[in-house]
Amino acid sequence: MLAKHSEDLIGELETAVRSGSAETRVGKLREVTSLFLSESNRLNEEQVRIFDNVLCRLSAAIESRALSELGRQLAPVDNAPIEMIGRLARHDEIGVAGPVLTDSKRLSTGNLTEIAREKGQSHLLAISKRNNLETPVTDILVERGDRDVVCSLASNESARFSTSGYGKLAQRAEGDDALSEIVALRRDIPLRLLRDLLARAAESVRAKLLALIPPDSRDKLASVLAGIKNGLVADDGAGEGPSAAENVVRALQSEGRLDETTIFDFAHRGLFAEVAAALALLCSSKTQVISDLLSGTRNDAVLIPCKAANLSWNTAEAILRNRHGKDSLPEQIIGLARNDFGRLTVATAQKTLRFMQVRATVGA
Repeated sequence: MLAKHSEDLIGELETAVRSGSAETRVGKLREVTSLFLSESNRLNEEQVRIFDNVLCRLSAAIESRALSELGRQLAPVDNAPIEMIGRLARHDEIGVAGPVLTDSKRLSTGNLTEIAREKGQSHLLAISKRNNLETPVTDILVERGDRDVVCSLASNESARFSTSGYGKLAQRAEGDDALSEIVALRRDIPLRLLRDLLARAAESVRAKLLALIPPDSRDKLASVLAGIKNGLVADDGAGEGPSAAENVVRALQSEGRLDETTIFDFAHRGLFAEVAAALALLCSSKTQVISDLLSGTRNDAVLIPCKAANLSWNTAEAILRNRHGKDSLPEQIIGLARNDFGRLTVATAQKTLRFMQVRATVGA
């Protein structure tokens, strides 16, 4: 019966395509769509391709309202015609593309990355709501998406993020309390990223998170919050890949924006995870080695990576004054440090830092 009905429709289709009015074409489009939906669970791929060809021919020069209707009908169908789905997904009008971008399983990760690179924010927002988004797609959404897109994506529990994608997500959340809350409440957030994110967050955000977070995660969050005292927490995530701070400074370096002014700003704002990552990158050292020096009790040890990176005294002083949470150092200590910094040469500092790096590696 299906074969006979299909043959009759194809004959009528030829007439509709060649000489039919727009109204006739829309009518045939609905008729073919209805037949497909009623039989879709019994069709093989070859039969689906026949419908695909028919639908693509009928949909040419069809008004957007009819295409929107078609998209809503086909989006939830697991074996929907692939070419037709692709055309709908790439349509400039979000009313046509939106349902397919959000729900159609016929769109591959490659399709989605291509569309995410080319289309506007409304298309990106529709993609951000899909189930089980892969990292190549989320990387683009975090990079290109506006705040609405990023908030929607961060709220999507099934979306997966790469290490760099999570780093950029944390960067986007900085200074945005609402987004910080959404990101921090994700169950898959790496502990290191959670720590870095909360180190930057306002106290009100931290308190709210303790009230919102599920009981099974509350102890972990409370432990992280307790460890954020001086703006610098030892790196306990060795082997987990780059931290959010490391991703931030690497991104700045790739854009040509990692300079002394940036490090001074990090220090002034108490972002010492970023200070350590930046100095490590400039000195070709491990972030943990620099973190240990910056968080230690000896002021003269802090001067070593600062001089090795060829920073000015103004920046080194900002690091010294701010590394323990804005605790003021006696001017006598600052004066001694200034004299020591002036006597220390870049070559000696670099040699000393290399020795520390080797000792840390051997002792690991």
